[in-house]
Amino acid sequence: MAPAAPELLAELLPLLAYTLLAGILTAGGLAAEYASVQHLGSGDLMSAFWLAAIGAVMIYAGVYGLAYKKVFAQVLVSSR
Repeated sequence: MAPAAPELLAELLPLLAYTLLAGILTAGGLAAEYASVQHLGSGDLMSAFWLAAIGAVMIYAGVYGLAYKKVFAQVLVSSR
């Protein structure tokens, strides 16, 4: 039972790191999008568009780049 623990940890640690990073990027992207809407409402268009672009990139990287491409793919491969 003991020899399986390091192998399990070696497989779960990157999965946990990717999941955590995907969550942080997605939350940061949502915060940037919210700030973009606030700046748009106040009339500061340049900041609003900049934050909207950065937020979209962060959401894309978090949801698609890490969560779907890395985490979901690794879960599918390990479940077989």
